Amino acid sequence: MPTSVSLIVDEIGQLCTIPTQDGGPQRGSQLGELGIITNAAVAISEGKIVNAGTREEILDNYHADRVISARGRLVTPGLIDPHTHAVWMGDRADEFEQRLQGVSYQEIMAAGGGINRTVQLTRAASVADLVEAAKLRLTRAMQHGTTTMEIKTGYGLNVETEMALLNAIALLDVEHPLDIVPTFLGAHAIPPEFADDPDGYVALVTDQMIPLVASWKEEHWPDAVYCDVFCEEGAFSLEQTRRIFEVARRAGLSLRLHADEFASLGGVELAIEMGARSVDHLLATTPEDAERLGMSDTIAVLMPATPFGLGIANTAPLPLLLQTNAIVALGSDCNPGTAWCENMQFTLALACRQLRMTPAQALCAATINAAFAVDQGFVAGSIEADRRADLVIWDVPDYRHLPYRFGTNMAGVVIKSGAIVYDSIPGV
Repeated sequence: MPTSVSLIVDEIGQLCTIPTQDGGPQRGSQLGELGIITNAAVAISEGKIVNAGTREEILDNYHADRVISARGRLVTPGLIDPHTHAVWMGDRADEFEQRLQGVSYQEIMAAGGGINRTVQLTRAASVADLVEAAKLRLTRAMQHGTTTMEIKTGYGLNVETEMALLNAIALLDVEHPLDIVPTFLGAHAIPPEFADDPDGYVALVTDQMIPLVASWKEEHWPDAVYCDVFCEEGAFSLEQTRRIFEVARRAGLSLRLHADEFASLGGVELAIEMGARSVDHLLATTPEDAERLGMSDTIAVLMPATPFGLGIANTAPLPLLLQTNAIVALGSDCNPGTAWCENMQFTLALACRQLRMTPAQALCAATINAAFAVDQGFVAGSIEADRRADLVIWDVPDYRHLPYRFGTNMAGVVIKSGAIVYDSIPGV
């Protein structure tokens, strides 16, 4: 007698299950294994996947009170966004105009703009204001197929506002369907009040902020909470980054790093040495550091929307990273300064055009590998039994359409933990 489940997604034309590689992320030249099943179905119960297979296999063995038909469409895991700055106030449209006129990102920062401009506006906002502004961004991301999102602090740069940002992130996790992964990025920039004493600000991060974040984690968050640093010219030096990482690691925080966006300061080697989960950006990464990544479990998170937003060449060394057997993931870098883009579909499109990823590589980098980049690789990013039932029914027949087309939303139905949270296809 068939087993009763809560939901069956039936008549899937092409199902991309996106399997793990030996139980982990897809590494190097193995990136792009889609696990395609045609004429497929997925059985779901209590928010988790029970089984995925051919229609014959699923319909012979499972019965559901509710069956929805994909009508021959593509189904994939929900997209995972492992790098965002999604909680902020205001905008920097005027700086975008300045960059078009030839002013560099670093020059804007030196003049008091950039991150510190957003800091001023964010410090003046209440937690409620921050949550409401971010909810709109999270909803747009979800409507484009994202089901799990990492969110950083970093627009407070003082004790009070950094903790307010963490509280806003926690409220978003409760109040919004997306699963949220929090990152503390107090070391995002040197705030104006410490312009003449950057080491004094580092001391504030290590002596006051990190202990509070560790206490917040103990009280509010049973899973991993990350500490990130913007290790870059004009931001934090390699030595300052090491100091922050050492304190964060002792406090029980996991590590990730902004590295090599404009210059290589040695951040990749430091991140690997200290066991960081990911290093992100990597536009200036050296061949030696690509080799190091290939021998490590630290994940290279590439974000093609950032150089696109800055109007510069995307120089992330993808071919070398794949040759060295590195783990590569994709993220949006959604932020108000360089990449205000909640749409991970556009990230796929850029990855194929700028980095020459294949469509299969891009999809796997934005699902299973992105899931491992936020320590969600055993519960999300793949359509396998016992994982969260996070699926997207795309209004296209084939996975290659996702990066092939751009400028329109191809997500038809988004299912989050077994519940439909977005539906743009009449009759589904």
